[in-house]
Amino acid sequence: MLRWAFLLTSLLAAVPTSATAGRPNILFLFADDQRSDTLAAHGNPHIDTPHLDALVARGFSFRRNYTFGSNNGAVCVPSRAMLMTGKSWFRIDAPTMGGSRLLPELLGEQGYQTFATGKWHNGEASCARGFQQARHVMFGGMSDHTKVPVRSRTPEGTWTSAETTDRFSTELFADTAIEFLKQHDPARPFFCYVAFTAPHDPRQPPEDFRQRYEQRPPPLPRNFVPQFPFDNGSVTGRDEVLAAWPRTEAVIRSQLAEYYGLISHLDQQVGRVLAALKESGHSDDTIVVYAADNGLALGSHGLLGKQSVFEHSMRTPLVIAGPGIPRGQSSFALTYLLDLFPTLCDVTGTTIPSDLEGHSLRPIWTGERDEVRDSLFLPYLSVQRAVRDRRWKLIAYPAQNHLQLFDLERDPDELVNLADNPEQSSNIDRLKGLMARWQQQVGDPVAIPMMSQTPTPIDLSTAPRKPDPWQPEWIVKKYFPAP
Repeated sequence: MLRWAFLLTSLLAAVPTSATAGRPNILFLFADDQRSDTLAAHGNPHIDTPHLDALVARGFSFRRNYTFGSNNGAVCVPSRAMLMTGKSWFRIDAPTMGGSRLLPELLGEQGYQTFATGKWHNGEASCARGFQQARHVMFGGMSDHTKVPVRSRTPEGTWTSAETTDRFSTELFADTAIEFLKQHDPARPFFCYVAFTAPHDPRQPPEDFRQRYEQRPPPLPRNFVPQFPFDNGSVTGRDEVLAAWPRTEAVIRSQLAEYYGLISHLDQQVGRVLAALKESGHSDDTIVVYAADNGLALGSHGLLGKQSVFEHSMRTPLVIAGPGIPRGQSSFALTYLLDLFPTLCDVTGTTIPSDLEGHSLRPIWTGERDEVRDSLFLPYLSVQRAVRDRRWKLIAYPAQNHLQLFDLERDPDELVNLADNPEQSSNIDRLKGLMARWQQQVGDPVAIPMMSQTPTPIDLSTAPRKPDPWQPEWIVKKYFPAP
């Protein structure tokens, strides 16, 4: 069981004392590929998330939270790196985070015991540097949820050989977090990072959770279409071949059922972790953060993955609960995941490094400020750029010389492109100027189209498809039928 991975001194302490030090514990629960609209408490009546709903009820929700685009088709790589460094992907080495000071590394220097379990997609060295203890870590982007290769850090700082257990990934990582909560050193505050691999595909929830939604399939997204109409630079990537073109309503609803099943199972395991936190006696002095690395399309705009700058792919849940945080409140301020680095520094009394690009969100829940920025920049590789303010969003596709303009107040699903409306010309110029300022700020050299042209249509009905090696046999048979 590798129980030596936890500090033996925790067995000798009798009374929790971290609260007396005035520094809260941090329990960070991180989902993988979870859309922002998949919490019942945030208005989705088709999904069961009772434990996350309870967290929403006792915490503060940031309803317009985003990842800062991506320089990688595996969006989770830069997303997780930006979370851990507090900087945009333009200023870090996202695959390894080499040369960047990490949030857990800084907290560890301040006396926190730092622990990680679950997915780490940014190299072994950065994980070892960031966390004093790490157990059941999956290095990489994905795996079969029932055959997760995990490694643990030894007291000497090396890594064990990969082992595969028969526990479902979400249960394995929850079990490991619970064991830490039972055995941590109560004389020191902790930062416990639990990075689940759900609801990332393979979309293979435990059978009872799959059946729950097969019996009542979720409705199609309001912006469902059978196929995205042009090449956006990632229209045939790995995520996109998980269903044939054109997408059918039956296939998308079936994949949504599997996706919702993974989320409800994740919710159940989050409930177990939170129950263990309460049993440990530290619920009242622990700040709980729940977030996800990015969203997912799953039929929206005819896409399946997260390789776009639409709301469904860049926007993520973010809930923060704990001492000093208002209960059951929310904000529609524009926030990034990278804001969590300075936020957690702020709430732990840690000096915020001056080179961070994020902002502490604490002034929002205290009522000192309504927002920390008035716009967001969403750059994806060199093929897509977007900027949004409180109401408007401009998307640019440089290779297609194409622009899209959406009124998010009236059209939150990004269905009606207003870029060709002459009445919006000055608005487009304003947003182009805003995008140019963002590009200058982060050092982005991509040229934005001056005028919008009609993109070249694309037909993917005969495009080749091949399953990746992590898809279980039943998914291959279901979605990749033999010719």
